[in-house]
Amino acid sequence: MKKIKIFIISICFISFAAFSNDSLSIFKNRKIALGVSSLALTSGSLVYLHQAWFAQYNTSKLHFFNDNDEWLQMDKCGHAFTNYQVSRVMMCAMDWAGYSTKKQILIGGLSGFTYMTAIEFMDGFSEGWGFSWGDIGANALGTGMAVGQKILWKEQRVQLKFSFYSSPYAKYRPNTLGDEMYMQVLKDYNGQIYWLSVNPSSFIKKENKFPKWLNIAVGYGANGMIGARDNNFLIQDADGTIRTFNRYRQGYLSLDVDFTRIKTKSKFLKSVFTCINVIKIPFPNLEVSEGKLKFNYY
Repeated sequence: MKKIKIFIISICFISFAAFSNDSLSIFKNRKIALGVSSLALTSGSLVYLHQAWFAQYNTSKLHFFNDNDEWLQMDKCGHAFTNYQVSRVMMCAMDWAGYSTKKQILIGGLSGFTYMTAIEFMDGFSEGWGFSWGDIGANALGTGMAVGQKILWKEQRVQLKFSFYSSPYAKYRPNTLGDEMYMQVLKDYNGQIYWLSVNPSSFIKKENKFPKWLNIAVGYGANGMIGARDNNFLIQDADGTIRTFNRYRQGYLSLDVDFTRIKTKSKFLKSVFTCINVIKIPFPNLEVSEGKLKFNYY
């Protein structure tokens, strides 16, 4: 989850640096502006990560940790999502700065994977964490999705997005799942949903009346988790009632909006659209879970 926090800051920072007139008014060269802002963000975030998370643990030899069975793989979805979005935004920023398509792919597209791999090695040398090949695989999947579409279509027709709703489980283990809403967004996998948001109009060759900004989204979530691998924790209400929870996966089908396909001449709005396009817009959806089909209004 520490990596997701840095990612959220990164997306907003790079997006506004890449598209906002005001933020670049003191620079004569867009490449310099992008390079300085990216270097500052990368350096600052790594220092922040070290002080906030790794400094409290002793360093050790590089060791590995298999966490592939944790949280019903929701954390791996988070890794893929993070790498996809960082690669997407960096390629977009480098396009704005005038770099060739080849450099956009090799430098911008792989920047997310390189950055997250560096953090993974920091995990591997920390006694409190460990190097996870599962994380690396999810990172590669997210980066590959962004870079592959850039090569194949020169645009992102299928995007990874994120949504969150408040789950009832955080109150039972606030230290693990978050005691405040802003922490639950990052730590409570029960309330997270990761989406594949597909733009149908981009696959239709002929001119059509299908809204270019309208997407169809397929989502994945999980519920009933109060522990990473199992629910072997004593959960008891104030009246002595013992709570037990079933862990299960969820599938979703919904509509979405691709804000980057909304036409505007405003560079400020473009930066805003780039930022918020990481979020799946709340919309009624169909949910499949525990062998049942449900209809949700959010």
